[in-house]
Amino acid sequence: MTLSNFIKRYSGNPAVLFLFRALALYVAWYVIYEIWLHPSEIIDVWIVRNTLGCALLILKFFGYHVFSGSDRLMGIDGTNGLWMGDNCNSLELCALYTGFILAFPGGWKRKIWFVPLGVILIFYLNVMRVVALAVIQKNFSPELLNFNHTYTFTILVYGFIFFLWYRWVRMNISIGKSKVPANGDVRKPHRS
Repeated sequence: MTLSNFIKRYSGNPAVLFLFRALALYVAWYVIYEIWLHPSEIIDVWIVRNTLGCALLILKFFGYHVFSGSDRLMGIDGTNGLWMGDNCNSLELCALYTGFILAFPGGWKRKIWFVPLGVILIFYLNVMRVVALAVIQKNFSPELLNFNHTYTFTILVYGFIFFLWYRWVRMNISIGKSKVPANGDVRKPHRS
C-alpha cells in the first residue's frame, strides 16, 4: 500500500486523525525542546526554581525549618535535601497533557481554558510531590523515599493526568451525544 492510498483510506477515520495529530505534536515538542529549550535550560531552571520555592513556602507554613542551595536543591534542616533534575520538573508531563488535549477533538474555546488549568494543576501536584518527598526524607528511611519517588508519586501523577484526559474526553463525548435525540432516532425530521 502506498502512502497516498493509506492517506485516502484512513484520512476520515477520527482515531487515525487523532494519532497523527498526537504524533505530529510530539515530534514538534521533541524537536523544539531538544534543540532550543533544553540546551538553554532557561525554562527548566525557571520551573525548578518555582517548584522548589513553592515547596519551601508550604514546608515553612507547616513549621519546618528549611534550606535551599543551588537552583535545584532544597530540603528540611537535618537532611541532605532534595535535588531536582529536569526530568522531575513536570515540564514533559505538561507537554504530554497539552499535546493530548490539542490532538483530541473539541472546541478551541474549551481548550483555551482546559489546557492552562491542567498545566497549573499538574505543576501544583508536582509541588505537593516535592513537599511529600521532603517530609518522607526527614521522617522515614531512604528506602521509603526511593520507593515513593520511583513508584507512588509516579503512579499518582500519571493517574491524575489520565483523569484530566478522561474528563476532557467525557466533556467532548457528551457534546456529541447532546446532538442525538433521547430516543436515539437520528432520522431527518419529516416536513409537513
